Amino acid sequence: MSGWRLSLLCVASIGFMLMGASARADAGSDLFVNAFASDWPRTDFSNHTVSADAFLSGGPVRDGIPPIDAPQFEVLKNGVATGWARNLAPEEPVIVVSLNGETRAYPLEIMLWHEIVNDTVGGVPVAVTYCPLCNAALAFRREVDGKLLDFGTTGLLRKSNLVMYDRQTESWWQQFEGRAVVGTWAGTKLTMISTGIESFADYARENPAGKVLVPSDPAIRPYGQTPYLGYDSNRTAHFLSGEVDTSPLEPMGAVVMIRGRTSPLAISEAYLREAGTVTVDGLTITWQAGMSSVLDTRKVRDGRDVGKIKVLRNDNGMSNPVPYSRTFAFVFRSFFPGGLILDRCDGTEGHPDVDCHS
Repeated sequence: MSGWRLSLLCVASIGFMLMGASARADAGSDLFVNAFASDWPRTDFSNHTVSADAFLSGGPVRDGIPPIDAPQFEVLKNGVATGWARNLAPEEPVIVVSLNGETRAYPLEIMLWHEIVNDTVGGVPVAVTYCPLCNAALAFRREVDGKLLDFGTTGLLRKSNLVMYDRQTESWWQQFEGRAVVGTWAGTKLTMISTGIESFADYARENPAGKVLVPSDPAIRPYGQTPYLGYDSNRTAHFLSGEVDTSPLEPMGAVVMIRGRTSPLAISEAYLREAGTVTVDGLTITWQAGMSSVLDTRKVRDGRDVGKIKVLRNDNGMSNPVPYSRTFAFVFRSFFPGGLILDRCDGTEGHPDVDCHS
């Protein structure tokens, strides 16, 4: 058995949920009820936008990967950590959320053990999320139609992506899309908040009095270590219920997905790393060394350098950040089958959904 399987504590086994989809709504609902109702008695399975056979068990039960509901923060002093945050290496990645003049950092070495933080930033209720299997860090507003939601982990995966649930209706939400796919809110989409992934050193320099998420109890998880040893070096994706065309990249090829466009676009990180800077559709995307992977070596601080990404748009002489996601090719093509990938395709005939650059 490969090393990543041994170390993937949070997602130790695959459940068998392949029930056979039906186009008829009543038959589809029966499949959900038969498969999930005993564990989800409050979920309205008559309302769904995907089939029951799309879901796989990741191993843990509901909230077996526990979300953080009462987050605690350390305040930097002149850019220097004086408490638990001293454990963070300068190159370690943190999710940065800024709203209404308040900025907070959420270290990935904490997020990979909890995946969801229900928080309030600048007076705005938010859910800060991270799916290690997709390497997708996203944040959303927690208010929908005037109702305040808070989120937990279902223990289920769809397209190898975290499936969240809200505790108010127990609807299921796809993390990568921020969209409810099962239950009362099915078809509803959360408002996505622009986030950034920065090295801890960059965050501290830019926010000398910034807040940093710290564990409420440092002993409950082996923070600073990853259960996903070597995961982002695999050639093939796992926890998928079917094949995904990621040509010309390997399924686990790293990509930068540009959000907020009329048509989905991803850029091969290998190509971006080689080029240093890529300009497309008025956007400038850059790669620079200085940030480590949390899905590589046992100790997060020793993870290989995967680089820092910036996506900027020139608006009347001003460079403004553009929302993006750093993920894998299989994730991008799973959710956007015809999505365009920019890559260097020397020596190949390319692919209908690849823009080859020389």
